[in-house]
Amino acid sequence: MNLHGKKIAILGAGRSGVGAARLALAKGAAEVCIFDASPTATCKDATIPFIPAATEKHAHKFKADLVVISPGIEADIPWTLSFACSGAPVIGETELAYAYCCSRIIAITGTNGKTTTTALIEHILKEAGHTAIACGNYGYPLSEVVLQDPMPEFAVLEISSFQLETIINFKPEVAIWLNFAPDHMDRYKKVEDYYNAKLRLFENMGRTQVAIIREGEELPEIKPRRVGFSSVLSGGQLYYADGNIMEHGHVLMPLRGTAMEQAHNAENTMAATLACRAVGVDDAAIAKAVHSFCPPGHRCETVAEIDGVLWLNDSKSTNLHSTEAAVRSQTRPVVLLAGGKDKGLDYTAINPMLKEKARCCIVFGQIADQLEQTFSPVCPTVKVETVEQAVAAAVQQAQRGDVVLFSPGTSSFDQFTGYVQRGECFRTAVNKALNL
Repeated sequence: MNLHGKKIAILGAGRSGVGAARLALAKGAAEVCIFDASPTATCKDATIPFIPAATEKHAHKFKADLVVISPGIEADIPWTLSFACSGAPVIGETELAYAYCCSRIIAITGTNGKTTTTALIEHILKEAGHTAIACGNYGYPLSEVVLQDPMPEFAVLEISSFQLETIINFKPEVAIWLNFAPDHMDRYKKVEDYYNAKLRLFENMGRTQVAIIREGEELPEIKPRRVGFSSVLSGGQLYYADGNIMEHGHVLMPLRGTAMEQAHNAENTMAATLACRAVGVDDAAIAKAVHSFCPPGHRCETVAEIDGVLWLNDSKSTNLHSTEAAVRSQTRPVVLLAGGKDKGLDYTAINPMLKEKARCCIVFGQIADQLEQTFSPVCPTVKVETVEQAVAAAVQQAQRGDVVLFSPGTSSFDQFTGYVQRGECFRTAVNKALNL
């Protein structure tokens, strides 16, 4: 990609936008300006021209040769298209960075589990003596990685549907498809649009690349070599049974006593194992690294275990599929705490599992009424308003041998700034309620 003498419009003043601007300047762009539609937006790099509250008039005046958008900005809305009015191509920050990336790329997508898998692969590679950086939708923007001197041997890239919407040439050496379930229906008009955006991960890959895909996923024919895994099916190269990762009927890696022993994390571990194998890491090094790995927070992490009740914080669960996976992983009766912002999802799909595994459900937030109506036919359901009230109700409902699972199943923006703040609120409420 030749940027010499070109005018580059960067849309979005967040970390990805600033990284893209710095990269464009480093590669010889004649003029770079960051635009953001929000009047309250700020730019952390004062050396880069920046226009908040940007309008279509600013776009027409700038006359960009190339438009680079941040992941949270839609490519087909009038505001974005106004910057391409003179025929300028529109790409994402990931595609811009890929054009200059010399690192070997392992890319991870899926509705759930991306961040844990990305962090685990980075950890394994580092423990095996390689240089690696987790980036993309987690960690650093890829543009920041590309600006490093030297670049790491591996870029372990968590990539979302939003980022995949705007790729052109992007082609990873190894691609992981963890799972797919409806999500982001506040962004996409149809589930098919979300699915097709994620499917672009394989678009430019050939037979010399590797695709690691969860068994049972409905995918069309793809060109890269396909390798499978699953915690519920035994048809893949790796599968999960009795706390062990199995291969061809033999134990490959025991997970008991590790942070990854629950079924959904076992799938993340299998995907990471296959990816690291594909780039040359041996099984012994992988197993050693898995046993020392601590997943990122708010993902079925233990808050406390007292009076025979285990309290788990799964605040990162921002969609139904994530909650379903967390409930499925439990081997004890579940007191489920769920609720948050209305994302237009249908929660009836989880009812059969709740009927089998849940002692009761405690629902809160904007969708509390909807969840009460959905869950109450199959499971005793208590409706409250806040996370603190949900914890108090769980104290009353939980019995010895239960697990209290805080797995909201939707986003947190009705009451919180994000899942991290929501998870911290849950942890604080548990510690207070249990006098810890």
